[in-house]
Amino acid sequence: MGKVLAINVGKVRGIEKTSVDSIKIIEGWGLEGDAHGGDWDRQVSIFPTEALEKVPADKKGEVLQGGFSENIVISGIPLEDLAVDKIVKIGEAQIKIIYIGKDELKNDGRHYIVSREGRFGRVVSGGKVNVGDDAELVSE
Repeated sequence: MGKVLAINVGKVRGIEKTSVDSIKIIEGWGLEGDAHGGDWDRQVSIFPTEALEKVPADKKGEVLQGGFSENIVISGIPLEDLAVDKIVKIGEAQIKIIYIGKDELKNDGRHYIVSREGRFGRVVSGGKVNVGDDAELVSE
């Protein structure tokens, strides 16, 4: 079972998100107050810290210094288990993973690994999420 390490929300797209201790996640929308919320398939971004193992040595310092661009940071679930079409329960919310990475890979900062290994999905069941909550797979 995994854990929620951080929650980040941004009122405007394209800027570093602000860390919060808890958030309401809205079914079919995303994080309350986050600019990426809406009726689309990238409502929530999840970053599994296990992805950091895939960062080349020459990029590691740069990636670790970058600001948060993902909504929820989790640890404790193997990357291969966080696959497309899986549903992950994070706190009270459930999110279906629709994409891994982005169409356009980034080569600088924290976006380097998020664009390759970030998980993006839709909220299938809303609820409250707190830092320290459990994160676990609930569906194939």
